[in-house]
Amino acid sequence: MTTSLLLLILVIVVALVFEFANGANDAANAIATVVSTKVLSPRIAIFFAAVFNFWGAFAGTKVAATIGSGIVDTLAIDLPVILCALIGAALVTTLATASGVPISCSHALIGGLLGASVARNGFGVVYVKKLLEKVIFPMFASPLVGFIVGFLMMLALLWICAKASPERINKKFKFLQVFSAGFMAFSHGSNDAQKVMGVIALSLLTYKISQNPEVTPDFVVPLWVIFLCASTMGLGTAIGGWKVIKTIGHRMLRLKPIHGFAAETTAACTILTASFFGFPVSTTHIISTAIMGVGSTIRLSAVKWGIVGKIVTAWFLTIPISAVISAVLYKLFVW
Repeated sequence: MTTSLLLLILVIVVALVFEFANGANDAANAIATVVSTKVLSPRIAIFFAAVFNFWGAFAGTKVAATIGSGIVDTLAIDLPVILCALIGAALVTTLATASGVPISCSHALIGGLLGASVARNGFGVVYVKKLLEKVIFPMFASPLVGFIVGFLMMLALLWICAKASPERINKKFKFLQVFSAGFMAFSHGSNDAQKVMGVIALSLLTYKISQNPEVTPDFVVPLWVIFLCASTMGLGTAIGGWKVIKTIGHRMLRLKPIHGFAAETTAACTILTASFFGFPVSTTHIISTAIMGVGSTIRLSAVKWGIVGKIVTAWFLTIPISAVISAVLYKLFVW
């Protein structure tokens, strides 16, 4: 077995470890609200989310293509770059999960890939225009959309249910929230599972080029890669990131079933739209801001803005911190 093949296997293993950590950190995205409102028990909710995360991963590969071939020049990177990117992203994600901070695992991975690539080749390797269009703009726009649509959807639901009794509203939306939670988990799988698919497909492409430099194969995500990533993310979700679930589902806002339904439906629609266009958005950003938008219809003070501020700060720091860590790893162990 050659050194290149061993390195490829190592990259795939580390990628799956990151996928597992992603599933654990982002378990909260799909089930925090449904657990907070006590519509489902934690164990049932986690199993529910894991199943729909798995099926969502088969929804397409446009996001994987963005990660694997739309951010940096694939011909200018190698397997050590990808390995350092994954390790840096995994470190940031694991620390965030342990601390209960719902960061964007997607942006940790993107930051890692950017940092390690620049450390090897300089800034010229980055597709700046595509990075702005596919990553940076959606990074800022998608949480804003989540907040506004969540706010408007909640107002619409309050108007529709204005004459109904609170007991009837709770009963109806406890039933509906089961569907919205599944919809949210499916949308999460459709976007987040594809990030690691893209990295593994990029690793396979890089390995093929290293074995035959005269041929440049097309970027393709094999079916076995999709299945492997879907299964790993589902398992990570099944383990669950309980501290993150507590932060999103309890500490930001006290939710009722109608609020949970509005937030989950808003977030799921936003994420699926992003997946359709190949935008690797943060599901964490979107569900968090959807909850903020929903909570703002009660009163602005209903949302615990101090906690929200800490979460937003983590959002902005994720890409640069992941980039720096991955770049340092590359300089220390490879360069």
